[in-house]
Amino acid sequence: MGYEDFKSEKVRKLAPEMDPLRLGMGWKKEDLDKPKILIESTFGDSHPGSSGLLALVNKSAEGVEKAGGRPVRYFVTDICDGQAQGHDGINYSLASRDMIANMVEIHNNATPFDAGVFIASCDKGLPGLLCGIGRTNLPSVVLPGGVMQAGPDLLTLEMIGAYNAKRARGEITEEQFSYYKHNACPSCGACSFMGTACTMQVMAEALGLALPGTALLPAVCPELSAAAENAGKAAMNLALSGLSSRDIVTKESFENAIIIHAAISGSTNAILHLPAIAHNFGIEIDADAFEKIHRDAHYILNVRPAGFWPAEYVFYAGGVPAIMEEVRHLLHLDVMTVTGKTLGENLEDIKKSDYYSICEKYRKEKGVEKEDILKPYDKPIGSHGTIAILKGNLAPDGSVVKHSAVPKEMFHAVLKARPFNCEEDAIAAVLSHRIKPGDAVVVRYEGPKGAGMPELFYTTEAISSDPELGKSIALITDGRFSGASKGPSIGHVSPEAAEGGPIAVVEDDDLIEIDIDNRKLNIIGVKGEKLPPEVVEKILKERRSQWTPKEAKYKSGVLKIYSEHATGAMKGGYME
Repeated sequence: MGYEDFKSEKVRKLAPEMDPLRLGMGWKKEDLDKPKILIESTFGDSHPGSSGLLALVNKSAEGVEKAGGRPVRYFVTDICDGQAQGHDGINYSLASRDMIANMVEIHNNATPFDAGVFIASCDKGLPGLLCGIGRTNLPSVVLPGGVMQAGPDLLTLEMIGAYNAKRARGEITEEQFSYYKHNACPSCGACSFMGTACTMQVMAEALGLALPGTALLPAVCPELSAAAENAGKAAMNLALSGLSSRDIVTKESFENAIIIHAAISGSTNAILHLPAIAHNFGIEIDADAFEKIHRDAHYILNVRPAGFWPAEYVFYAGGVPAIMEEVRHLLHLDVMTVTGKTLGENLEDIKKSDYYSICEKYRKEKGVEKEDILKPYDKPIGSHGTIAILKGNLAPDGSVVKHSAVPKEMFHAVLKARPFNCEEDAIAAVLSHRIKPGDAVVVRYEGPKGAGMPELFYTTEAISSDPELGKSIALITDGRFSGASKGPSIGHVSPEAAEGGPIAVVEDDDLIEIDIDNRKLNIIGVKGEKLPPEVVEKILKERRSQWTPKEAKYKSGVLKIYSEHATGAMKGGYME
């Protein structure tokens, strides 16, 4: 492919002001004729997952230059879900994913580039960039921004929610709580557990858009810096080959990603992000695809919050390539990747490299065995996946539960509804012991159209950290959960309350049956009395006829735009 065929050259001929403007910001004349490579990152002083990215941006730029291209740095800083928790800031979280995708589209299409390197670490940054890549079809390499180290005694951030609930109940002192807060995040990088940030790093590699072995590299290790330079070189190779992102990512790529998601017990938020990313690639993937693949999938990664080890240990066990080797027989090995080779070819190449020996060296320094972290496929932690899609008269379009984190006592339960119209009221009821064993805490009007679909992390932690409630009640919501959440939590209930879904008309003492094995979520009675299904349906129909929509929470700004245009949670919550 000749340079004259590049998009950047064609638009340069149409825009005579382009050359002088570039010279005005320090370009050399010879730079004008080179392939132009966009380096888009979520760098900023916003959180540990973004603050360390500038060094990776600059190393990627070096890689582009060494390969003969001209790097161009753009920035679209993401927010931190952790810092947004506990207040209305979390309502902006999911909407920010779509805004990041919008900025990728704007940046690329306003001044077209020939390829891109996209760098992010965290919850909405990575999915936002991936959506933008699919939308623009730019030849692209994703560089995951790495994972932070664990603190003393393997302390990690997802433990803070439980410690906060214990402090609120008087079970630990303020001094103890301060120690945990001050030591949970000892470095930059994504939080060190298999929450949404780490899950989406793995998904980027599983989709074939990140170089093999680059997801979840410790943020402070030299291997990540080398990966950044290689990403820049790989982007130049894509520009020269003409291999676009949609040439690489197919429906089979997404099926691979969901297989890996099951193996790692990934965040439930992937059920929002993968369908949204697929939509931007012109591919339709819905929550039922997760149900189908997870049903008999083997869960093999012993990493928090469902397992024991911090997420930095994934690299020590061999990273995503080692996980892929364990489920190799299930994967589509002929899918294309950003290396210009198939997934199967990549797995063979990585065996011939020094990658696994480097992983082993780190692992020996930590004093752990590979099987402590990554179980063999035939000796799994669980053999029925980690996520289930529940449907019924409470969730006609579906809901999601991470059953690998649910106590067995709650796999089948009949509970009394305790409905709340916002999370604040629900968590207050839990912490003040107004919620009793046998209750179902129903939190509504927290879906995409209701409130932007915030995470209910502190409510889940307040429940799961209580020895009695954690095994005897459930949280049911049209909102979502943090990837760090554990315990009996059912989210994404669809249709949501703001659309008049059944969750909007749940009343006190309605009987709710949870049946995870049979994938059911139903209202089976009212006022504490079980009733025939046809009677329940008649009551629900009468309630819906009297229901009136709640006044919109946001009357201006980005959340007004998002809530008016967002699809339902089971489709991905993306804007139409």
